[in-house]
Amino acid sequence: MFRHKHPYKPFIQADTQKLIVGTLPPPRFSIGELLEKDVDFCYGSYYNSLWLYIDKIHNLNLRYDNSKEAVQERKKFLIKHKIGVCDIVESCERDKIDASDLGMTNIKLRNLIGYLKEFPKVDTLLFTGGNSKNGPEYFFRKHIKEHNIKLELVSNEIPRIHEFVIPDKQDVRLSVVETYKPRKIKTVSLTSASGSANRAIGSMPLYQQLKTKNPDFNTFDFRVMQYREFF
Repeated sequence: MFRHKHPYKPFIQADTQKLIVGTLPPPRFSIGELLEKDVDFCYGSYYNSLWLYIDKIHNLNLRYDNSKEAVQERKKFLIKHKIGVCDIVESCERDKIDASDLGMTNIKLRNLIGYLKEFPKVDTLLFTGGNSKNGPEYFFRKHIKEHNIKLELVSNEIPRIHEFVIPDKQDVRLSVVETYKPRKIKTVSLTSASGSANRAIGSMPLYQQLKTKNPDFNTFDFRVMQYREFF
């Protein structure tokens, strides 16, 4: 049994407005066995294209290697655009050492609602995947049940958009009273940046329509088009 622990702490600043929410990086990031083109940071896997889409949208000319410079380039972008990263899974166990979300068992979730209370300027969560089992939205739905919070559908078009309200609450801890004002948060369920989602994209009517108009249009272009609005 392999215990898969998230190698990175949440990356959030005082003025962060959007949070990217995924599950876990591949196990090799937890044991320090990176590939040559991996970046030692959130979504740094050579096989996860999130940074490629962001690179294309903003023409960043990012590095793709194990260097500290590659990490700093990504942090600089996130800070400038007030975007943070807070994956929802803290740790899990795996029978097989791979990156499959479905292969996760004994899953420990991060307290994402707690982070939203700690960083009150966050108003949007960007899920890197939908509500399929063991995906980020799936886990988030489980997490918010503990807080009696529900997602309300705003748009069922891809990417699906929901919203929820963090209720007002007083927490008494060590004789200190903390009051949280109610605030509305938007969630966006982006199409996963992993290659495994390409088949699902191919079956989407919008993708097929765009592909018919332009035979050179591909799944990379589709994600860039989708992500551009939110990044």
